[in-house]
Amino acid sequence: MIMRKFISYAFVVAMILSCGSVGAQDYAFRVLANKGTNQVKKAGAGQAEVLKTGAKLSSGDEIIASDDAYIGLMHKSGKTTEIRGAGTKKVSELEKNINTGSSSIASRYASFVMNKMNEEENTNNRSRLNATGAVSRATGSAAINVMAPSQADLLGDLAILRWDAPEGFTEDDSYVVKIENIFNEEIYSEETKKTSVALDFSDEDLAYDMGLYLVKIYKKGDDEIASGEVGIKKVKSGDKVEVQENLANLKSEVSDDSPLNKIIYASFYEENGLILDALTKYEEAIKMSPDIDDFQELYQNFLIKNGLAE
Repeated sequence: MIMRKFISYAFVVAMILSCGSVGAQDYAFRVLANKGTNQVKKAGAGQAEVLKTGAKLSSGDEIIASDDAYIGLMHKSGKTTEIRGAGTKKVSELEKNINTGSSSIASRYASFVMNKMNEEENTNNRSRLNATGAVSRATGSAAINVMAPSQADLLGDLAILRWDAPEGFTEDDSYVVKIENIFNEEIYSEETKKTSVALDFSDEDLAYDMGLYLVKIYKKGDDEIASGEVGIKKVKSGDKVEVQENLANLKSEVSDDSPLNKIIYASFYEENGLILDALTKYEEAIKMSPDIDDFQELYQNFLIKNGLAE
């Protein structure tokens, strides 16, 4: 049964993406994340106003950052920059530090992020997201709710799985994460007290030719309290060739060393139906900047849109 399930494996995500050039927009930057009592003085304005997430900034504007500021900006080319701490920054000066060369792929996924931000401004967004969930969730009536699809391709090596603690779970209780191959042979087991686990599929303990895995989370000492099954198919070098080529191009334009850029990568993976890869990038972004509410909100909307949370 499980063998047939994976041999006939199908994972389809349909998503409408506006592919228009971000460079054609009438602004220099868009505010992707905003922490602190920050302000912006618009070109020609006499007074500064409150800086808001999603705001569009033009070349003549000035940003006034507070002492505890974090401001994540996305340039119209798709490149990102950050402001941390107090000070006044001219948008025109920030533009000079942006390398806009070879940014066609980055701008496409910047557009994807910005489109999602526009969706979040819609007052009916939550109900619309609930209506368009694109994946089957690995939960059903399971006691442990895993925020992951029941079946997922994985292009990267790392997958971060997160779940909700079941009712009655205490600080003394632990979880056991078990991974089986498609023949129901256990190939990996890990115990944790956390409600998340990072699985590195490049690890020798997890490597095997077929690259098909069944992951399940149990309460230690009680196998009746468990999650639904998460089926993971590791993408091989000869699979999804166009996606892998586009990813290589994105890596040549955008580094993977900041939370903002991880959001760009999450958008790339989401548009290409690689929900587990996208989820992992959101998790990494939040781990790098856990105090930025805007990243949490983007992640929550991603989970809702893809049927992984309510």
